[in-house]
Amino acid sequence: MIIRTALDTELNDVLAVERAAFGSEIEANLVRELLADASATPRLSLLALERDQAVGHILFTSARLEPETSLSISLLAPLAVLPNFQRRGIGGQLIKQGLQRLTESGCDLVFVLGHSEYYPHYGFAPAGKLGFEATYPIPEEVADAWMVQALREDVIGNYSGKVICANALNKPEYWRE
Repeated sequence: MIIRTALDTELNDVLAVERAAFGSEIEANLVRELLADASATPRLSLLALERDQAVGHILFTSARLEPETSLSISLLAPLAVLPNFQRRGIGGQLIKQGLQRLTESGCDLVFVLGHSEYYPHYGFAPAGKLGFEATYPIPEEVADAWMVQALREDVIGNYSGKVICANALNKPEYWRE
C-alpha cells in the first residue's frame, strides 16, 4: 500500500472513498467544500492506494484558537476507508502518516471529533479535559469524542481556548458525534 498526497486530479477518487465509507453524500460534500475553502488552508489531504485503487483518505484542515495564539492547529476530518478494506490498519496508517507530516511542517496541535475508543490508540486524548473547547458544544455524554494531540511537548497545559475551524466545517450539524 502507498500513502501519498492526494492530487487535485484525484478528487473523484477521494469523493468515491468518502461516499463508500460513510454510505452518504454528506462527508463527500464536506470534503469537496473543505478542499475549496480558503480558510481551511494549509490543508493536508492524503490518499491510500492499493494496486492503484484509492482505498482510504484523510483530510486535515487549518484551525485556530480563541483567544488568538501563534499556534499552528489542524483539525482531522474526515478519515475514510472503503468498507472492503477496513480493519486492515489503513486508517491507522493514514493517521500516523498525517501526524508525521504535520509534525514536520511545524503544526502544534491536532484536534478530532471521532470515536473515543479509536483515536486514543494514535495519541489523542479528550480535549475538553485539557482546556480546549470545540467550535460547537459537544453533549456531555459524548464529550470524550472531542480529542486533541499535541505535536510539541510544551503546548498542553500552557494554552487553552475555543477551537475555530474552517468556514466549511463551521456548521452545527458537523459537530455531533
